[in-house]
Amino acid sequence: MKMDLEFERKLTIPMETKQLFPVTAELAEIVDARARILRDIFEGRDQRCLLIIGPCSADNAESVIAYLARLRDVQERVLERIFIVPRVFSNKPRTNGEGYMGLVHQPDAAGRPDPFKGIIAVRSLHLRALRETEFTCADELLYPETHRYLDDLLAYVTVGARSVEDQQHRLTASGLGIPVGMKNPTHGDLDVMLNAIHAAQTGHSFIYRGWAVHSRGNPLAHAVLRGRTEAGKSVPNYSYDDLRRLADRYLASGAQNPSILIDASHANSGKDPFRQPEVVRDVIQSRRRDPELARLVKGFLVESYIEDGSQQPGGGVFGQSITDPCLGWEKTERLILEIAENVCI
Repeated sequence: MKMDLEFERKLTIPMETKQLFPVTAELAEIVDARARILRDIFEGRDQRCLLIIGPCSADNAESVIAYLARLRDVQERVLERIFIVPRVFSNKPRTNGEGYMGLVHQPDAAGRPDPFKGIIAVRSLHLRALRETEFTCADELLYPETHRYLDDLLAYVTVGARSVEDQQHRLTASGLGIPVGMKNPTHGDLDVMLNAIHAAQTGHSFIYRGWAVHSRGNPLAHAVLRGRTEAGKSVPNYSYDDLRRLADRYLASGAQNPSILIDASHANSGKDPFRQPEVVRDVIQSRRRDPELARLVKGFLVESYIEDGSQQPGGGVFGQSITDPCLGWEKTERLILEIAENVCI
């Protein structure tokens, strides 16, 4: 039976897109230098706190770059204690398949989907971030096949709660040369996350973008706790007992470079952006209480933008999220400075 799909247009291949928006030798040195720092953090040679921070979804290039410029200024003030990787998430997974699905789908949030233009818009934005702020950024590995459009630019990727059980995500993660955060699934099963980490750290032969490929395994794949959902309600999983429970199982698993990041948003904050500082403070206290957790818990993911809250697409507020609500800049800056003052390294 014929597939019921309408093929609209063939997309540009990654090599062509990279030729249109190239990374110069000078910019490549910045990418490499930041990659070495991240590797040192996850391998335990650099004790700084890692902070993955930025908008829930990078829907507007100008406001994202304006946010990153502010982030650049505060990074210089806290560089000895915090290493910042901005969130420039161009994909937005949707629980029921409806709503704005990110820049790669809709480069114009008020327009029709156009993945051809979306791919170009995403690469252009990540390249602007590197060129104008010297930040290499984080994105979500929602579509494994699109990673090749950005693999020379990205510092970090996450595999989300709805993707972490998927075989192709795990196999693709095993071939990436950067840290990959494996989130616990929405139902919270730690075995799923730990199995994903094991799969990503193991070499595989598989099919990718029409090729037979082989990966060597990614020793920088690690755990991200983002809370869970029970009976439609958000349940956090960042308490001391939660961290201790994961630490014991994680260390017993024999994983390479065992590392934990705490997603301060999503179910851990009950989707209330203003509770994210509370999550961070609680985890910092757990790290102080337990030296082993201080080594394992490397940092945080925080959803933050220029303006507090969120708006509908086309709302017109510069620097305000059109997906999940975010922490505004004034509160963000205070939180970063508070982490720098209180985190133990």
